[in-house]
Amino acid sequence: MNFEHTEDRRMLMDSLNRFVSEQYGAEVRTQVAYGMQGHSPKLYAQLAELGTIGALFPEEVGGFAGAGFDISVVFECLGRGIVPEPLLGALLVGRALMLAGNDAQKEQLQSVMDGTAIAALAHDEPGAHYELNHVTTTAKREGTHWVLNGVKGLVSFGEKADCLLVSARTSGAADSEAGISLFLVSGQAAGITHRSFNRIDGGRASELVFDHVQVSADALLGAEGAGYAVLERVRGYALLALCAEAVGAMDMAKDQTLEYLRTRKQFGAPIGSFQALQHRMVDVLLEVEQARSAVINAAAAIDDEDRVTREKSLSAAKYSIGRIGTLVAEESIQLHGGIGMTWELPLSHYAKRLVMIDHEFGDEDHHLARFIALSQTH
Repeated sequence: MNFEHTEDRRMLMDSLNRFVSEQYGAEVRTQVAYGMQGHSPKLYAQLAELGTIGALFPEEVGGFAGAGFDISVVFECLGRGIVPEPLLGALLVGRALMLAGNDAQKEQLQSVMDGTAIAALAHDEPGAHYELNHVTTTAKREGTHWVLNGVKGLVSFGEKADCLLVSARTSGAADSEAGISLFLVSGQAAGITHRSFNRIDGGRASELVFDHVQVSADALLGAEGAGYAVLERVRGYALLALCAEAVGAMDMAKDQTLEYLRTRKQFGAPIGSFQALQHRMVDVLLEVEQARSAVINAAAAIDDEDRVTREKSLSAAKYSIGRIGTLVAEESIQLHGGIGMTWELPLSHYAKRLVMIDHEFGDEDHHLARFIALSQTH
């Protein structure tokens, strides 16, 4: 298999890396990520103009790339600047529209790709413990409409979303894979209330409460009760994107640490000349390359029609990223000494993001157990 990026991907990577370094420097990122909006509408629009969102989708739906390696390139570049813009939501809702949407629903893809609409996945619930099949939010037919009731626990940019992809149970027990349906709901629909907050690693999220939210019959995405398979595929794209973002963040943490070891002096010599610190840094470098290999494997497998092969590769990558991301965060901070924890140093923000990526869409323990379970099905 040829792992060399195509010329188009290299051009995308160069332009996106240049944009992130020039427009999304550490001071700008800190101001934007921890502000009341959690992102910059202006910079998000510029990212869309660059084709960043369009690169996440294939040509047949109006994008211009959309392969697994295209997605990993985009999110790795974003990870280098720990950019808190709502691209993950655009990817997940857009992919769900591609997988299960009818022609009318797929028309919403254009506004997602051009950045004029913010999309968010509303699936995670309190007490779910990363289990995709745990859905207690209900949707019941009332005449020609559906009525949604329930709570979604952590919805990235849920307060700003123009379009919410909501999972709700139309039949079955709370932990049954069957009976989960998906609905496209306006973020401004009557009956939705939210408790919004800044995330510790930047950006905004919300707890959404659905209290007799009425949606029309055509809000149903795909077949009634058949949403689990779509959710699993969508989660796969989330895992790939997060793992690639983590590799970009690891690269920056690694580079900043190497620079510090070269310039910080003790006893008249750069501390990077001390053998004990060299050994620790070599371990970090090797682990980062292992993480990169895991992402390459996941990107190659994302569109594999064999479910077990695909999901094993994705869970293996997420497990590796969780373990290695925590290692890189801890070692980078320790090799910087006390300054590594300070708010003013960009490294501390990279470390926080790496740790928090582990907890999105399943941590390393969850995906190790999932990998083992999937291995036993063959």
